[in-house]
Amino acid sequence: MAIPISSPSPRLDRFGQAMESLYGSFSSIEDPKDWTPPPRSGGHRGRYLWTDAFGVVNFLTMHRMYRRSGNDIIGDDRYLVLAGRLIETVHNILGRTRDGHSRLRGATDANPLSGGLRIGKTDAHGPDGDGQYHHYLTVWMFALNRMAKASGDVTYNRQAVELAKAIHPKFFVDRAAAQPRMIWKMNMDLSEPMVKSEGNLDPIDGFVVFRLLQATAMEAGDGAVLTEEIEDYRRTMERKGEHFVSSDPLDLGMTLWTAHWFSGRERWAAELAGKCFEQIYNLFEINQYLERNIRFRLAFREFGTCMGIQCQSEVNAEKERTVDLKCYSDAIIAAWDPYMQLSISDDLTPVDLRPITRVMYAAALIPGAFKAGFLGQEPEATPLR
Repeated sequence: MAIPISSPSPRLDRFGQAMESLYGSFSSIEDPKDWTPPPRSGGHRGRYLWTDAFGVVNFLTMHRMYRRSGNDIIGDDRYLVLAGRLIETVHNILGRTRDGHSRLRGATDANPLSGGLRIGKTDAHGPDGDGQYHHYLTVWMFALNRMAKASGDVTYNRQAVELAKAIHPKFFVDRAAAQPRMIWKMNMDLSEPMVKSEGNLDPIDGFVVFRLLQATAMEAGDGAVLTEEIEDYRRTMERKGEHFVSSDPLDLGMTLWTAHWFSGRERWAAELAGKCFEQIYNLFEINQYLERNIRFRLAFREFGTCMGIQCQSEVNAEKERTVDLKCYSDAIIAAWDPYMQLSISDDLTPVDLRPITRVMYAAALIPGAFKAGFLGQEPEATPLR
């Protein structure tokens, strides 16, 4: 019989409501192992890679939060199990062709992620058609890595490494050159580029996430499995030089989140975080961003800022700056809270953006498993050369 779940905090209540609006009532699930995620993630066949990556990490946050509070009255690790079921479902849908009849090119039953994972765009073709994004894939790899950390099952990290090795060469041009460059979007089977320009964050995303995967692999005795790939990202970052920090709230937040993994111990990441702080100040103080009419803002992009601020604040040594940043984060949450209850703002949020808005609202409320150290001590990453 399903048992009602008691939340230890009001913020976790709102977190849970946002997640349930997308994935259904958790208290009504009889056996988490039999749960099938409802097709509500806003993409093809109900799955969208970015949204479900956030969903997985949010489930891990709930798993740890309820355990810490002593409110795990059911004792079945339900949120951990739900995260695993969501992972399995995403692999079975986005790891296959759109008709579901076969795996993506390069994948096999033994290596199901060797063909990558589709974005999950609703349209098959056109300028916004389905394909594969590097930055979506790295967020999914991160989710798998966090699942390995939370569950103690290194199989998930090995899946992430398999995915990393499969997609990495497809997103590089002149990989063997001294100054390689990257491609932003590939087609569904990774056979040709759809957008040849280079994503602003892609090299940094790869550099950080691949190092996290390798650190977990080395801790498990699998060895330095991604050394060559990490070096490719390092050379790409070196070619690009000083990183451009966007004023877009989502890009700004995700840059802060990425940097926080190393900003306390590596100069490049600390300098990047510093640039982000300057951009946040310009955005909120000089340009008065929060004074803009909320109808002309996108909630999910601002929630990215909130998440990045909170993650970076955990490792930032400057207490005064941390307080200022938290004020901005709290102001964003306060502005959107009235619209995020129940309906998730049917009038302000376009239908196609509601799923991504919900999972990112949850992550903005409680970044949890997105933060370094939340799931326990992190394995030591290989230092820079």
